[in-house]
Amino acid sequence: MVSHFQVKPLYQNNRMPGWHISFYMNRVYYEADYLKDGQIVWKTAPSNQIDETQLIDYIHELMLFHVYE
Repeated sequence: MVSHFQVKPLYQNNRMPGWHISFYMNRVYYEADYLKDGQIVWKTAPSNQIDETQLIDYIHELMLFHVYE
């Protein structure tokens, strides 16, 4: 389960889309950039024990809640 999900603007000009995200999953800290087209650029690669496809879907849902709503 994802916890401590945080979203920060990637650029100083908040009008430009792009966000830096960070969160914990299974006690491991992850960082990534979430680009305007929904692409996720990992700063910390997900562990092999995690289903990356399911994690990406969950991040998209969280971004809808935190940024677009």
